[in-house]
Amino acid sequence: MSPRSASVNEELRRRSQERLLQATVELVGERGYEATTLADIADRAGAARGLVSYYFPGKRQLLQTAVHRLMHLELAKGLEREPLPDGEDAGREWLARAIDAILGLAVERPRLMRTHMAGILTAEGFIQCPEQQRLAALLRETMVRYGSPEPDADYRLLRAQLMGAVVAILLPGAPMPAERLRAELFHRYGLDWGLGVPPGPEGAGGTGAPDDPRSPGTQAPDDRRSPGADGQR
Repeated sequence: MSPRSASVNEELRRRSQERLLQATVELVGERGYEATTLADIADRAGAARGLVSYYFPGKRQLLQTAVHRLMHLELAKGLEREPLPDGEDAGREWLARAIDAILGLAVERPRLMRTHMAGILTAEGFIQCPEQQRLAALLRETMVRYGSPEPDADYRLLRAQLMGAVVAILLPGAPMPAERLRAELFHRYGLDWGLGVPPGPEGAGGTGAPDDPRSPGTQAPDDRRSPGADGQR
């Protein structure tokens, strides 16, 4: 039997890593971080226990990489949903879709996202990885499409605001409604409530636009705030 080519080996490694990452988000979402072991993850992925340690230095890095991959995939799916944005409002639709994709993860996978956010705030902090870089690239491209004059600075601000909103949704004992946080973000970027996937009757189901005078749906068409509004950078 001839040896496998380098490209075949690379593809096998990629698939093995993806199975491990998928198993991680599934198990942590079901059981929590402490109750999930690396052996559990390997078993769920159908991989050898040593393969986990070969690819990832530890469980914390594995979890962050797995969640960043999930966020990247969900963001990409939301942005690529048909029909694709077109016309003069396309940039705002792209941004609305991005906001809804990330907030949606907090609503749909609270245990997983709460664990992820808590891990970022530990001493180890934010772990750079290829999946995180892919997520960052998508957010930056979204700001380019939105029309940001400084996408490198503005995507970081968007990331910080989304992280803050996710924490607020998941805060034990004092959570904020996702719709209210969505309204704040949409107001910040001058987005109409009906863009993206609104949580009202025409969207994914929910309460609709908050009864608030600052709701994006009440803004005049020319009330658009640029990414640098109020001097925020």
